[in-house]
Amino acid sequence: MGYDPEATASFLLAARASRTLLGPLPAPLVPPAIDAAAAAQHALVRRVGTLPPAGFKVGATARRMQDYLGLDEPAAGAMVEAGVHATGTTLAFADLVRPGVECELAVRLARDLPPGRYDAKGVAGAVDSVLAAIELVENRYTDFVSFGAPALVADQVFHAAAVLGEPVRPGADLRALVGTISIDGEERDRGRGADLLGDPLAVLAWLAGSAVAARFGGLRAGQVVLLGSVTPPIWLDGPAIVRVEFPPLPTVALRLQS
Repeated sequence: MGYDPEATASFLLAARASRTLLGPLPAPLVPPAIDAAAAAQHALVRRVGTLPPAGFKVGATARRMQDYLGLDEPAAGAMVEAGVHATGTTLAFADLVRPGVECELAVRLARDLPPGRYDAKGVAGAVDSVLAAIELVENRYTDFVSFGAPALVADQVFHAAAVLGEPVRPGADLRALVGTISIDGEERDRGRGADLLGDPLAVLAWLAGSAVAARFGGLRAGQVVLLGSVTPPIWLDGPAIVRVEFPPLPTVALRLQS
């Protein structure tokens, strides 16, 4: 029998529902390639949200993140509408599995980007607005390196939710922006927009040409794209107030309560 992406999606969703940490997937459920992983992710997202999705996250776009995750290229995951929140939102820490937070730059799209090859210059005109964001991630794995890149893609690359700052019209050089992430008022890490494939717009170009974007029918006007974290995730031990700043973009904040 050939690979069945629906079976992989069912297994991953059952593990989430039972809050079971995942080791390496059973051999028949391991996507044999990224195209197959994208098909499994599509099956998963279709079951938990609406299509087309609210947007996408791109992970491992900074060398620090690739080294941390054991990946040699970016990885993308779709985001469902119910998991996208405005700045200042409050979520329950107890609802999450080993949560972490990331310091993200994001864009909202003004027009569609059909599947295809792009460069940073070619996607710049598709950006409607720029915003700071927090990605809420979950370490749902006993060992995410041995879990493997295709399986991570099938499982939305750690994604749990996104918190979005107020959007501003594009104008600032995204490469020059410095982002900081603070937990309960204490700065924990920082990085630059240029850490994201050398140019955050290069991340958008990569996503538009990726297998995940193609499987979801390309990128659509109105979708939000998280372009990657400029810092490794901050794993949380309990409730916290999280702030991400990318001046001059408005600050974005998240409260995780008990």
